[in-house]
Amino acid sequence: MPRLFALAVIFASLALSSARSDDGYRLWLRYDRIENETYRTQAAPALGRIVLATPSGAESPTVAAARDELTTALGNLLGATPVITLEKLPAASSAVARSSDAFSVSSPSSFTPHSSPLTISASSDLGILYGTFALLRHLQTGQPLENLSLTSYPKIQHRLLNHWDDLNGHVERGYAGSSLWEWFYLPEIRNPRYHDYARACASLGLNGTVLTNVNANAQILTAPYLAKVAALAGEFRPYGIRVYLTARFSAPIEIGGLKTADPLDPAVAAWWKTKVAEIYRAIPDFGGFLVKANSEGQPGPQDYKRTHADGANLLADAVAPHGGIIMWRAFVYSPDNNDDRVKQAVTEFAPLDGKFRDNVIVQIKNGPLDFMPREPFSPLFGAMPKTRLAAELQITQEYLGQSTQLAFLAPMWREFLDADTFANGPGTTIASLIDGSTKRQQPSVIAGVANTGTDRNWTGHLLAQANWYAFGRLTWDHSLTSEQIADEWTKMTFGHDASVVSTITKLLLGSRETVVNYSMPLGLTHIMAEGHHYGPGPWVDKLGRADWTSVYYHRAAATGLGFNRTATGSNALAQYSPAIAQRYGSLTDCPENLLLWFHHVAWDHRLRSGRTLWDELCLRYQQGVDEVRAMRRDWDSLKGRIDDERFTHIQQRLTRQELDAIEWRDACLLYFQTFSKRPFPAGIEPPAHPLSHYISQKRRHMPGDPSGK
Repeated sequence: MPRLFALAVIFASLALSSARSDDGYRLWLRYDRIENETYRTQAAPALGRIVLATPSGAESPTVAAARDELTTALGNLLGATPVITLEKLPAASSAVARSSDAFSVSSPSSFTPHSSPLTISASSDLGILYGTFALLRHLQTGQPLENLSLTSYPKIQHRLLNHWDDLNGHVERGYAGSSLWEWFYLPEIRNPRYHDYARACASLGLNGTVLTNVNANAQILTAPYLAKVAALAGEFRPYGIRVYLTARFSAPIEIGGLKTADPLDPAVAAWWKTKVAEIYRAIPDFGGFLVKANSEGQPGPQDYKRTHADGANLLADAVAPHGGIIMWRAFVYSPDNNDDRVKQAVTEFAPLDGKFRDNVIVQIKNGPLDFMPREPFSPLFGAMPKTRLAAELQITQEYLGQSTQLAFLAPMWREFLDADTFANGPGTTIASLIDGSTKRQQPSVIAGVANTGTDRNWTGHLLAQANWYAFGRLTWDHSLTSEQIADEWTKMTFGHDASVVSTITKLLLGSRETVVNYSMPLGLTHIMAEGHHYGPGPWVDKLGRADWTSVYYHRAAATGLGFNRTATGSNALAQYSPAIAQRYGSLTDCPENLLLWFHHVAWDHRLRSGRTLWDELCLRYQQGVDEVRAMRRDWDSLKGRIDDERFTHIQQRLTRQELDAIEWRDACLLYFQTFSKRPFPAGIEPPAHPLSHYISQKRRHMPGDPSGK
């Protein structure tokens, strides 16, 4: 009998463990039963009757998706099945009518058998879907349901994910497995994951996806592949996700049989118009093209002595009759230009201001270099007042520890969106430029390089899901704070245990600054290892071009450290407004988190802390390591409060992050010490190895970089 009892206990424990395990696949749409019985009891009658008020009052695939979402979610969250009815919207309120994606959620002040039902109203079926997800987020985060009056509309019109996915399944800078798009099996075989991807995007208000890598392959524009793209578009359509493709500029030659791709050649223009018409026959709601041209070896209009405007307008004219847009990337740096690389986008694009068609949006990375852990905003945002501009952010963490390290990017994006360009006087923030409100320009676009892949949890690191979530929420409402977003995501993903919520939000909110501290503090940039970009490499030099090396950017010397971009150096500051140039050009007034970006600073220069540059640099690196250790302790305190599967997954990655942080600290400080010739200050842990050890470290076959270099 005791043995049988013991076995029963073991089996019960295994069953409980299995029930509690969570592999992260459900993302923030977990819909587990609400544990707060009081709240659950109050919520059930409030959500017992729901009216969906649409312009037609009729069912559609999108309205059906909203109905299914409500039925599934409320059944799981509350254990109740709602009665959902459709009604015709009598007259859209001014708030709902403000955007086709807008919605309103309203409820009575109290719920009785005779009270009016909770109502989701919108001027489009897609607005009903967005309102549904907003209501469920409200419920998942435990907010009151009485007297609701939620009205919301997106600040930016086109809210896109950019997938750097190749046709062979590889994802460039992808750290969570292979591409989600199984091209070989399409169009006949469609992975159920496509549906779940669309749901997740729609729950955030994202409404577009660029399926293919900006380093484009013209084959995606051939008839067999367009049939595959059309199948994906059909999967995404009920959730309001339009598909876009990357256009290889040389496609007329590669798949069209022409001898040129000159944008001013009538035969080239005719080819593109015919090809675009073919695309729209297969995909009537096709969004348009994203183009990388004359950058890092990609073909473009400059091959024919034409401008970026000539190239963009060629494609814009082809898609305009169908309502399509062209997103033309400004990530360019010419092999013939030896000027400071961070100046080259303005040099090439600013003279073209006002020369682009109205359906062309110039897509600009947040910083002037390349998605570094910290950069100033790109001066191009303030240099093209007559041109529609889009922001390109990177969700995948190419330079922030990839899928191994925790770096919550909402604070980084808030820093960027809130930056004042002074382009139209004080208060001309990046957010006001890209949403079209300052320049009164539409369409407005924001894009994020996706961090998704075939890993079961979608993003490799479970906590990296928060970056996908944060990007989506900010594209809908760029006034949200990092704290709001972290709180929402944590409650929806890990529940409402107060200790869990406070600990995870603390980890998230401090994590990006921690990565900056142990990798590239005080405005250092681009000092990572070659090729795969994982780990330190401040010694990297003698590559194919100078501006691919680390030494080009940090300029370490016996005299000091940093890149002089003031009037006595490259004068990159002249590309900003006079107010910014004056402040950042002053060694004493420049924000210290960008000090070495704009200045070459003497090792003994005193910072605001009273410490010398050398001592401050050393202590910032040490601080980053100490902060990762604190993150580990905080996470370990949650053992038993989170299912074992997710707890162990994150615990292991934080362990690795500490080792990586130590390597960054030791390698960088030993290397920079060869120039400073100064001892480490008190509080710096001595490196475990000599500098030669760190230089000799070679990583092969990294995720997102399979070349083996």
